[in-house]
Amino acid sequence: MSTTIDATFDGNVFRPAEPVSLAPNTPVRLTIQTLPVKSDKGASFLRTARSLNLEGPPDWASQLDKYLYGEEATGAG
Repeated sequence: MSTTIDATFDGNVFRPAEPVSLAPNTPVRLTIQTLPVKSDKGASFLRTARSLNLEGPPDWASQLDKYLYGEEATGAG
């Protein structure tokens, strides 16, 4: 049987990217071909912030100074 899988080497062992249907201690032969590192430059700040699932009051953005420093924001003008 021959199959190709993607894996990551963590410095000690190879970690498959997907489950592998082999019994533990099954002998295998590995051929190493390095793959280009995938860049995560496409992740926007907003997408990252949303993924944190932060909770706060509904007026958090407009009352930021109040919640961070305990004081009302002063308007420029």
